[in-house]
Amino acid sequence: MNNEAITNHNVVRHYKEKLNMLLEVVQIINEDHTTEELMSEFDTLMRDGLGVQKIIVYTRTRSHWDTLLASGVSQEQLAKIDVAHDFANITRIEGLTMTENPAFEGLDVVIPLFHKFKLAGYVLVGDGEDDDGLSPTYKNQKLIQILSNLVVVFIEHKRVQERLSKEESLKNELKIASQIQMGLIPTNEELKVSSHANVLSIYHPHQNVGGDYYDVINLSPYSFGFCMADVSGKGIGAALLMSNFQAMLRSLFTSHIPLDKLVRELNERICHSTASTDKFITAFIGRYNILSGRLEYINAGHLAPIVNFHHDNSIVELQDGCIALGMLDYIPVIEVNNIRLRKGSRLVAFTDGLVELDDGSAVNRSVEDIKKILCKTEHIDQTMSAIADLIDDNIASNRVFDDVSVLGIEFVKKGIFRFR
Repeated sequence: MNNEAITNHNVVRHYKEKLNMLLEVVQIINEDHTTEELMSEFDTLMRDGLGVQKIIVYTRTRSHWDTLLASGVSQEQLAKIDVAHDFANITRIEGLTMTENPAFEGLDVVIPLFHKFKLAGYVLVGDGEDDDGLSPTYKNQKLIQILSNLVVVFIEHKRVQERLSKEESLKNELKIASQIQMGLIPTNEELKVSSHANVLSIYHPHQNVGGDYYDVINLSPYSFGFCMADVSGKGIGAALLMSNFQAMLRSLFTSHIPLDKLVRELNERICHSTASTDKFITAFIGRYNILSGRLEYINAGHLAPIVNFHHDNSIVELQDGCIALGMLDYIPVIEVNNIRLRKGSRLVAFTDGLVELDDGSAVNRSVEDIKKILCKTEHIDQTMSAIADLIDDNIASNRVFDDVSVLGIEFVKKGIFRFR
């Protein structure tokens, strides 16, 4: 075989080797390796196939640079490289051998990597001389660039997949949380527990799942209890905590348990179930005695329900109680209060989605509209209808940013016994 034939044979063999390397990288990518596995394969390919001795791979994640591979370099040398500063103006392959920066010792070139015409990373490579006195890096610059770009495209694709997977997971979580929450919300028919009261409710879930909960519980032939509550935070964690709270309340709430004891027991159980979280529950818990016509209550850090007395059209806010449940292991002071409710008195309890509204530049809280509605209406169906219209107006003007829950109770019969 003459010299020309030998040369042509070597050229063909060289191109076949390069083609095989490209095919090997494509095959690795198609096998859907993890980023770590791909970097390990890339390292082996560069070292064994191209004779590269030092490799550093950087990729950009939003506002910072990640080091995906640092092979053949010390941590001390790596720490000296400031990617954002050192390569700020590099948009094409550039040599590093002539630079005076000690951080680049042993590194020959920096190769910028692009994905969809945007800078996505850098590959730094370095080596010694080959048998023919040429640097393998300089001999294979184009191939290294192609291989590196294939790798970075894979990594960007992986990141997109992971982001979409997280988004899908979040959607599923919110869907589950919404189903849990909706399962806790009773219908108006389920709220009819006593002939001594008319009870109506409104529930408007927001796109983000919160932790609103309300309930009316028949405790005995002569009493019923009710609750309006809200878990801090959103998502499936809040929904699960509220589900637990509903189970706790229904198992503990009886006609004879002292309300302060009930609240302490609820607080203890909530603290136990939220030991590793910062969630807490605001709640208003009331118990109405049909015989005496009295309502005893504890407001545990919740927005104060509003009572309208029918006989004089006066307004009272039910604020007395204690701090929110789950904030402290032990609640130091709990105040139990009670009021006498005459025939026709109405109570409206609600979560903050009703009265905390986005006015564009700030969030404002006001209960004045609710008070006006109570004073202008006579019966709970009129009251709740007017509140529903108010909610619709606020939603239409994009002022609502949270779940809205409202519980309205009209006490329609006098107590059987009258006390002075």
